[in-house]
Amino acid sequence: MSEPAIRIDGKRRGEFMGKVAELLPNGGNLNLCLTCGLCVSGCPAAGLEDMDPRKLLRMAAMGLDEEITSTPWVWMCTMCFRCSTVCPMQVDIPSLVYQLRASWPRDKKPKGIIGSCNQALRTEGASAVGISSDDFRFVVGDVLEEVRESQPGFADLQAPIDKKGAFFFVNQNSREPQQEPDEMVPLWKILHLAGADWTYGSTGWGAENYCMFAAEDDHWREVLQKQADGVKKLGCSSWINIECGHSFYSIWAGFKRFHIDPGVTFDHVVNWYARWIREGKLRPSSDWNKDLKLRFTVQDPCMAVRKSMGNSFAEELRFVVKACVGEENFVDMFPNRSNNYCCGGGGGFLQSGYKDARLNYGRVKVGQIQATKADYVITPCHNCHAQIEELSEHYHGDWRTVHLWTILCLSLGVLGENERSYLGPDLAEVGLG
Repeated sequence: MSEPAIRIDGKRRGEFMGKVAELLPNGGNLNLCLTCGLCVSGCPAAGLEDMDPRKLLRMAAMGLDEEITSTPWVWMCTMCFRCSTVCPMQVDIPSLVYQLRASWPRDKKPKGIIGSCNQALRTEGASAVGISSDDFRFVVGDVLEEVRESQPGFADLQAPIDKKGAFFFVNQNSREPQQEPDEMVPLWKILHLAGADWTYGSTGWGAENYCMFAAEDDHWREVLQKQADGVKKLGCSSWINIECGHSFYSIWAGFKRFHIDPGVTFDHVVNWYARWIREGKLRPSSDWNKDLKLRFTVQDPCMAVRKSMGNSFAEELRFVVKACVGEENFVDMFPNRSNNYCCGGGGGFLQSGYKDARLNYGRVKVGQIQATKADYVITPCHNCHAQIEELSEHYHGDWRTVHLWTILCLSLGVLGENERSYLGPDLAEVGLG
């Protein structure tokens, strides 16, 4: 089906395209479009609000500034980079979308995104849900005490905060302490079994940074600096980012964008899972799945794969998953790795308020998952997790959505009874007692 014609009434003289090009490295790459349509064919957001990447770019080139700076489609595009990856001329449409978001008056931007940005700016811990560092400390302490008292073998489990000189600084997505505190425990157990010397910090413990999605550079930088200051304040040597794609990318890309040197190595926790398994510090076994033969697939987070670390991260992710569930029980989505489709949870879409559009966007992902016939989708990213779980409910999917740390702890034989919220009846009691 051909696209609707773009109608131009009167003579237009656009300035937005030129301004964006000036902001991009080396003058940017927005003028080499061949109108081949590859960007549209690979974009789950194509058609929403009668818009797609090619149409947006052509409208910008034709000077339709008023139209492109007012379309809500820029909040439905997740800036997943798939369009620029498949583009033969590598036209940087995501950067155009970012600058279009930035052009919106702050009071017109999605309230959910702005609210999360404001909370991170306001709180010492950079929590996007507004949890104070004192409350975070209380929740961590309360959960830790319960685990120590109720789970054999973990009487000496640690979850330190502000431990000076710890090797690892670990951040935490605010969703756990606010909504599901028991979901923090599997990560603590993994770090404990690996013998990691680690700590949270009162300053900058929050992993998320929605100011990036708001396209507010000053605020993105401010939150990132707060996080980096937390690491430096404690004198840590390495910084581990939790299972969360957007928080990883907001830090990784922010360092480059704002020329911030954290003074420490920074990496995604999944890479450390893989390293600890190879070193023998973690010894997962897939024996629990020999008879069950449950099928697992994995979502490649755009932010951690295509937009930053590439296929090397995707391979490490698969190495860990296969060690936990058995290689014969793993099935890939198609396409996958750097070519995987965005699920629709990224780009701030979950907080944008455009729920119907978001669920429509996710139909491509639903088709991918259903084709695998997987029982479980492992999502090492919070936004992917929330979106794919909701897609299953909305489209009556027959899969369950689970964090990688849950399956890793299950395969290590240490997953507690209260740490199984996302598991189905088939795994509710596996490894208990």
